[in-house]
Amino acid sequence: MGEPWNTFVEGDNLDVLPRLGEITGDGSAYDLVYIDPPYNTGNDFAYRDDIRGDATTSRHQAWVAMMRPRLHAARDVLAETGAIFVSIDDNEVTHLRLLMDEVFGERQLLAQVVVGLNPKGRQLGRGFATSHEYLLVYARDARRCVLDASSADTVDERDFPLTAPDGRRYRHLPLRNTNKKFNPATARTLYFPVWGDPGTGEVRTAPFGDAVEVMPVFGDGRPAVWRWSRPLIDERPGDLVCRRIKGVRGDRVDVFQRDWLHPGRRKKLPTIWLAEEVGSTDTAVAELKEVLGHVFESPKPTGLVRRILGTMPDDARVLDFFAGSGTTGHAVALQNAADGGSRRCTSINSAEPTRPGSNAALAGYATVADITRARLRAVAATVGGGLDEPVAEPVG
Repeated sequence: MGEPWNTFVEGDNLDVLPRLGEITGDGSAYDLVYIDPPYNTGNDFAYRDDIRGDATTSRHQAWVAMMRPRLHAARDVLAETGAIFVSIDDNEVTHLRLLMDEVFGERQLLAQVVVGLNPKGRQLGRGFATSHEYLLVYARDARRCVLDASSADTVDERDFPLTAPDGRRYRHLPLRNTNKKFNPATARTLYFPVWGDPGTGEVRTAPFGDAVEVMPVFGDGRPAVWRWSRPLIDERPGDLVCRRIKGVRGDRVDVFQRDWLHPGRRKKLPTIWLAEEVGSTDTAVAELKEVLGHVFESPKPTGLVRRILGTMPDDARVLDFFAGSGTTGHAVALQNAADGGSRRCTSINSAEPTRPGSNAALAGYATVADITRARLRAVAATVGGGLDEPVAEPVG
């Protein structure tokens, strides 16, 4: 076996991140960072930096001051082609968005995803039953980022209702560009006639037999443009079909692309992720309970992290420096086992004491880092991939 899939480092992430290459013995940059930082919901968060300020310093300001240097440190270890995903709730999403713009740049924002982790909604407290959180997604350099915002899991066979004689499934897509920003004035080279025979379905770029001339038009009759160039139409005539259709202005002849459902096909990810797709807080608790017992209040489901992993190459180096219960490392092992990937994950967690009387404390876990370590050890034993545990010597 090669390098272990998981590495765990105990320590304050602000101390560990600048020395990460030295501690792990691998100075390579990370392709993907996922973090689930403390949400600042009223309880004190464990990362008590030396934040200068008077009594009027708000909790929001203190939270931002805690996060800022950590995000800068994360940017320093993120590959130029990499991306960072940050989970957050309504309480800090506005401040985090501004902070991410500051650290990574507004132009590096790839998405603000809504994640429905609690379908029933939180029933305690006043107001609405909140059922969602957010994922803020930023690139180190959007022009070079290798993130592929698509997934094979979101492809639905029912979207491909037609079947070819050889059994392949497909659907018809208009060959004309339906985006009205593209028209003969803005894309002149894609405005040209093609010839089609609605009887046989054949399409060519030159007249033939009983074919009729077809120009690209919008439904209201205004000129449109094709999505394919002349050379591409000549290259792939078998993927096109001419049909007679009923339009708002009467019957007309149009050209369609046969869009095939093929192995490995992917579909663009929407910006709303449902619990039925990525798991919920309840399924996350059940996952952790199966491995260690009920020792963590609000873990993330591995399905959420596995969807994130699916946007990056299968040999990505992954970093989670608010590792919590160890969900990210668990998800990496599961995904590698499922698709044969060689992802490697470094998880960092501080020795934050568990709450006295909590399930974790009663189970013998003195710190949250103890939970992280125990889960990753259990994952190595059951899923495989091994675990490396380098020691981070204290700074100073």
